[in-house]
Amino acid sequence: MTEAPDADEPSSAAPPSRRRGDAARRAPATGETAAAIESQLRAMRTDAEHHIAQARAEFDQANERIKQRTGRDLILAILIGVAIGVVVVASLIFVKWLFAFFALGAMVLGVLEFSRALQVSGRRVDLVPQLAAGVLLLASGYLAGLWMHWVATLVAVALVVVWRLVAQMHAGDGRAHNEVFADVLVAVFVQLYVPFLTSMALILLAEDGGEWWVLAFLVLAVVADTGAYVSGLTFGRGGRHPMAPRISPKKTWEGFAGAFVAALAAGVLLAVFMLGVPWWAGLIFGAVVLATATVGDLGESMLKRDLGIKDMSSWLPGHGGVLDRLDSILPSATAALALYYLLSPLGVS
Repeated sequence: MTEAPDADEPSSAAPPSRRRGDAARRAPATGETAAAIESQLRAMRTDAEHHIAQARAEFDQANERIKQRTGRDLILAILIGVAIGVVVVASLIFVKWLFAFFALGAMVLGVLEFSRALQVSGRRVDLVPQLAAGVLLLASGYLAGLWMHWVATLVAVALVVVWRLVAQMHAGDGRAHNEVFADVLVAVFVQLYVPFLTSMALILLAEDGGEWWVLAFLVLAVVADTGAYVSGLTFGRGGRHPMAPRISPKKTWEGFAGAFVAALAAGVLLAVFMLGVPWWAGLIFGAVVLATATVGDLGESMLKRDLGIKDMSSWLPGHGGVLDRLDSILPSATAALALYYLLSPLGVS
């Protein structure tokens, strides 16, 4: 028996004219639906583009206000800081000797930009002996131990001094004695400020478990700087209570208070969960690193003011130069090494 066709479906046996009429009636409805959907999509895209543009404009305005108040491009500073932080943390956690190459690169760039700034100010700095002596100090710090490192330090200082004196005698340009003496002192200062302080971190790195102490003092320096930055922006607008207005007008006591709280809190957490020492040792660790970081920051600001420059260089967009990021870290390395010898015996087994 043959079944009857569905009433809702046109029969295949229907006349061609009827089928064409049904298709013609469905086509306008389908076209209208597609047009409506396309119109909605266009409206949604336009609305999304408008919101994105508005949010970007507001963010750019906020970033520009922060840049005017702090002299720092927030976006670039964050991106570059995160990238450097990932490299440093990965090297210390997985293969600690790789950090020595990172320290070597930072030392070379620091010596180059500091020497260039000094040369622009009229001082004569010899790059070859400075870099050679710097490599010697870093290698001896990581490979030879603390006591042999002092011998290497004497050799490095002697090298830069003798080289400068011989170079001056060879120049024979009648440079005044006080200028020559100042050049010699500057040569020694460059060597002790950048390579020697960097080598302290490598001495600490070479110790048993030293990579965790290096990471800890680096984290403390960054946390203190961030705490000062946030607190200074929030409570120290306009420099209400500047710490050292003649050296660094933008640094306020409000910012230092934020750095103090952040450093002590981070010190306790690092002591308990990373270093395995009592919590009160973390308070000492945080306070000492904060003190050395603050002194280093203000000291480099004073150097830049004497040289008449804002930043040591522009090699790190959003940060300035390499030394502008290392100013608080370099002196903290020596403090961290001393605290390692004092506090690590308190470690919980």
